[in-house]
Amino acid sequence: MQRYFVSESEIEQGQVKIVGDDARHISKVMRMRPGDRIICCQTNGRAYLCSLSAILDGEVIADIEQELDENHELPIRIALAQGLPKGDKLDWIVQKGTELGAEAFILFQAERAVVKWEGAAKIARKRDRLKKIAKEAAEQSHRNKIPDVTEPLSILQLIEASKHFDYKVVAYEEEAKSGAMKGLSAIFRKMKPKESLLTVIGPEGGLSESEIAALDDAGFTKVALGKRILRTETAGLYLLSAASYHFELLE
Repeated sequence: MQRYFVSESEIEQGQVKIVGDDARHISKVMRMRPGDRIICCQTNGRAYLCSLSAILDGEVIADIEQELDENHELPIRIALAQGLPKGDKLDWIVQKGTELGAEAFILFQAERAVVKWEGAAKIARKRDRLKKIAKEAAEQSHRNKIPDVTEPLSILQLIEASKHFDYKVVAYEEEAKSGAMKGLSAIFRKMKPKESLLTVIGPEGGLSESEIAALDDAGFTKVALGKRILRTETAGLYLLSAASYHFELLE
């Protein structure tokens, strides 16, 4: 069943009003008709089974039949702090990271990052594109929430933001080379449902020694992601998959 995210203002008196791209998708792509059912999700995670009652020009009206008792989110909350990568890798990271359960993508400008986002208008366009990718991936994977995507932060801004998380780690390839494999699993064993984890992933070329030192001073735990050295677009997805296995499949 098709799933669409709606804002709180679009739900009133037992009805949902869907506009914009989602309304066009319902009428033009899916070619739905009155009586067809969809699932509408609020950004707070609540989901409703709805029946289409009217398909108008640029607007779709759906009647709420019942609130659904479902939760497709990871038991813990994981944000990926991603150093800006080259090319379209960030599209892949946001899409697949959303499918795997990331709660947020906190972008940051690392010292060794080749890519730089400059200019308010350009940053807004790039961020809007990534947020659209996250929304579509959340709908496809039946998420209850859409992950947030931030504007790129400096390393100091990232450290300041990390104060709001229960746990914080940085993927560090030197930990893999040294054979220290148990840091991440030890943190998973400590974590309780709904606690938060911030994971820092460097860009191509990794994080600089000064960045690692700053994160270390801020209380980040350096962890290895297996015995192999992973690409920047693979590391965060590995961690999300490991979290899903630990917190969902081992129950």
